[in-house]
Amino acid sequence: MRPIFHPALEDIKPEAILYALSDPERVAIFAKLAGTACGGTCSALADLGDRVIPKSSLSNHFKVLRESGLIRSERQGVEMRNQTRCAELDERFPGLVSAILTAYGQLPEQLQTG
Repeated sequence: MRPIFHPALEDIKPEAILYALSDPERVAIFAKLAGTACGGTCSALADLGDRVIPKSSLSNHFKVLRESGLIRSERQGVEMRNQTRCAELDERFPGLVSAILTAYGQLPEQLQTG
């Protein structure tokens, strides 16, 4: 089985984050994931309310989010469990992720300050 690539915190670039969150579906997936305390599986995050993302597109969205450094993925049996790296990213780029999610109107309560 091929290992899962996660960039080190110091290797994460702001342009990779901006690219990953330039797609409204990825923003919705990331915001939904950021709004859950324990993360979520790929299939559990496929339903965006008015539409369901096909598995092939969903896999690509998670790959882009993971390779940009926004999420960390771990295999659990046949499922992939995903969690955001919001705390780490906020240390490296204070307020960047929150500002992007706010601009989309997708900022979860867990990320709101004050």
